[in-house]
Amino acid sequence: MPDLKLIALDADDLHVISAHLQDAVLRVADMTYLSREKRFVALSNRFDWVKAIDSQSAANAKSGLERRRTALRVERVLAAKIQGFDPNDKRATLSLLAVTFTPSSDVNSPDGDVTLTFSGGAAIRLTVECLEAEMKDLGAAWSAKRSPAHPAAENQTTDDEGQNSKP
Repeated sequence: MPDLKLIALDADDLHVISAHLQDAVLRVADMTYLSREKRFVALSNRFDWVKAIDSQSAANAKSGLERRRTALRVERVLAAKIQGFDPNDKRATLSLLAVTFTPSSDVNSPDGDVTLTFSGGAAIRLTVECLEAEMKDLGAAWSAKRSPAHPAAENQTTDDEGQNSKP
C-alpha cells in the first residue's frame, strides 16, 4: 500500500484521519506543542487497518498485519491541555483511540478544539483558530504480531506493538 497523506480542513476530514490513526501507539517523547509556531506534532506507529481488513479473506491473515511510522500535525494551535498522563514521563506509551473536532459555540467562527483521546482516560485538547491537520506516513511498513483489541476490562494499557497488557 502506498504511503498515506491526508489533510483535514473540517470535522468530516478529521474523521477519516481518526479512522486511520485508531490504535496508533506513541511515546510521550514523540509529541510536542510548539507554541511559537502554533503547531502540535505527534509521531506514532499506526496500525494499518485497511491492509488488515483487506487481508482477512486471505489464507494467512497474519501477513496483512502491519504498522507504519506516521506523523500527525495540527496547525494554528492556540493552547494545549493534557489529562491522564505525565508529560515528563517521556518513556510512557499511549494508545490513540480517536481524534475529534468540536467547534466553538459561535457558529460563524472556525475555531474550536481538536481532542486526541487515548486509552485509559488520557487526552490532549488543542484549542485551534481553525481546523488544519495533516496525517502523513513516513516510511515503510513492518509486520505486526497481532491486531489491536479493545477488551472491556479496565486498567489495561497498550505496549509498543499495540498489544494489550495489564500494567
